[in-house]
Amino acid sequence: MSHFSTVKTQLRKREPLVQALHDLGYEPKLGEHLVRGYRGQTVKAEMAVNFEKGGDIGFRWNEATGAYELVTDLDLWKQAIPVERFLAQLTQRYALNTVLSATAEEGFEVSHQTKNLEDGSIELVVTRWDA
Repeated sequence: MSHFSTVKTQLRKREPLVQALHDLGYEPKLGEHLVRGYRGQTVKAEMAVNFEKGGDIGFRWNEATGAYELVTDLDLWKQAIPVERFLAQLTQRYALNTVLSATAEEGFEVSHQTKNLEDGSIELVVTRWDA
């Protein structure tokens, strides 16, 4: 009996997802890797964060939804925060990295970035000089 849970996301681009994981202090392994779960069970993922004692986190591409989905054994979740909070933080960093990449492509520069400690929101001010 499998103990793996799959959580749908709206994370569609690989690079912002990899950067978001790095921003949160994780070192994802790219390419096909095994995500370990209960009693040595494994599942394949396109990207994985493996931990010494198991409870790995993986992301695999879902062709039907056009997005990555999180795959992990929730019974072995050993992170300091609940999975819901992890996904909220990951999604925020993913969105920030997506916006930063898009604004840079359009010739904007970040002039100010502030994180609100009360609600966790991020304020971003970008500028671009016209010739």
